[in-house]
Amino acid sequence: MKQLIIILSFSFLAVSCTNTEKSVLQKQTYQSNSYDDLVSLFHTWRTFENPPKLEGVPDYTVTTFHKRWPTFKVLQAELKGIDTTNWSIENQVDWMIVWAEMNGYDFNHHILKPWVRDPAFYKTVWEYKSDVPAHEGPTNHGTTELWTYTFPLSSQERARFIMDLKGIPVLNGQAKKNLTGNAKDLWIAGIRDIKNQSNILTKLKEKQSIKSDAEIVAVINKAVSSTNELVFWLQDEAKSKTGPSGIGKDNYTWYLQNVHLVPLTWEDEVMILKRELARAWSSLKLEEHRNRNLPELVAVSAPKAYNKMADEAATSLINFLDKQDIVTVKPYFDAALREHLGEFVPKEKRNFFLIGEHYDPRPLYSHFYHWFELARMDKEPHKSKVRKGALLYNIFDSRNEGTATAVEEMFMQAGLYDHSPRTKEIVYIMIAQRAARGLGSLYAHANEMTMEEAGGIHSEYTPRGWMKTEKELLIFEQHLYLRQPGYGSSYITGKYLLENALADYARIQELQGKAFVTKDFFDALNGIGNIPISLGHWQMTGQKNHLAPIFED
Repeated sequence: MKQLIIILSFSFLAVSCTNTEKSVLQKQTYQSNSYDDLVSLFHTWRTFENPPKLEGVPDYTVTTFHKRWPTFKVLQAELKGIDTTNWSIENQVDWMIVWAEMNGYDFNHHILKPWVRDPAFYKTVWEYKSDVPAHEGPTNHGTTELWTYTFPLSSQERARFIMDLKGIPVLNGQAKKNLTGNAKDLWIAGIRDIKNQSNILTKLKEKQSIKSDAEIVAVINKAVSSTNELVFWLQDEAKSKTGPSGIGKDNYTWYLQNVHLVPLTWEDEVMILKRELARAWSSLKLEEHRNRNLPELVAVSAPKAYNKMADEAATSLINFLDKQDIVTVKPYFDAALREHLGEFVPKEKRNFFLIGEHYDPRPLYSHFYHWFELARMDKEPHKSKVRKGALLYNIFDSRNEGTATAVEEMFMQAGLYDHSPRTKEIVYIMIAQRAARGLGSLYAHANEMTMEEAGGIHSEYTPRGWMKTEKELLIFEQHLYLRQPGYGSSYITGKYLLENALADYARIQELQGKAFVTKDFFDALNGIGNIPISLGHWQMTGQKNHLAPIFED
């Protein structure tokens, strides 16, 4: 009977689908509950998730979404029809990942609607590679990744560059039609992103190799002009925006559990972040008391001193991880870290992270575990086709942001700063800042605070006034977390979930009469790929009691 329903669905879709989708669905084979069927469905799903083109750019129009929805429901039914009962845990985890991605598409379609509510969704030009598997926050499918180009451009890259830039005016035009939402804070904050795009494009023309290329300059000028027109339109429309930007507590909890696979509720996250904020502050004050007779850290005051400190800090961290058997240090770790050591910044221009980095960069470099994970994706891609690339919709946040935040304290506890006690103070300050900003984002999503008010918690509850030195970071972070539910809290809740996984792993080792080996745990964690911590916990321990809130849904 289930097959008959699916066959009828396919017949109906022949009328409403695009030619591309018809082709995709024709290639779809009926499931026989094998893992290979899941992999085949995963590829079909990912092809579908990338929208069709309209005038050469991704099509986010209401009409197209409406036409494609029945196709999505068929794919979702195919996934739910696969029986994973006798599968290995590893393969069941892959099924859960595909399930979560489809839930993400469903949620975006009905609730988040970034193409309708979020002007920053139409930011096309990116200057940098993200330190996580994909750009943070909802991102359109037609981006221009400037960091992938080497100037002067080869003839092939020049053609790609021009094609990228030509899409900007078209997508900007589509934005004016699609953006009909009433999310006031998202709308106003998003204008800043589009303005910045205009500045980036304008600066491109200053490159020597572009100045002399009349065709590229003309294309850039059109992109700048259309971007400025979009800014003016957004500013004019902003006057009428009055609605909330948060998705509400119930939607937030559903999204956490069914998309990012975080087995918590909105209320749980508030409690965890409040607890972590209090713990960080109290630990900081006790650490300051302990260190009261020691010299305070002194920030470097010149580029040469910074470079020397950064080099020594990188060496210290890599040697610690290797010699203290924290994790298997791969040959690419050192190079991945050294590409991101930063540079000297005058005191008056330092933001929160730069302040700490100029005292001792090792707490921030510990967070740069991110770059080890991205290098591993390139050098040692996961064998699973489902896990090989970046998961959609930032589903990786509890893993990548949670792990990077957790190891800041874990490495400290394992002895990284035994010879520099004052550096421990920076670690607690960083934890407090993550907890404060995440707590603000939770209240913003509950529509109990505006984005500005959420930023007040972020600023006021960060120790030593380190979040009050400049506003750009504050605005950037709170805007991102309002755009992407769950991301602002993921640093602390991901840390919490990783600590739970470590505790469960250690407990099981003890029950089996085995010694807990730190390196084995981190190597196992690295081996599962950039997937939600809850799924990694299941795969590393065989235990899934912690997933009860997700399975009960």
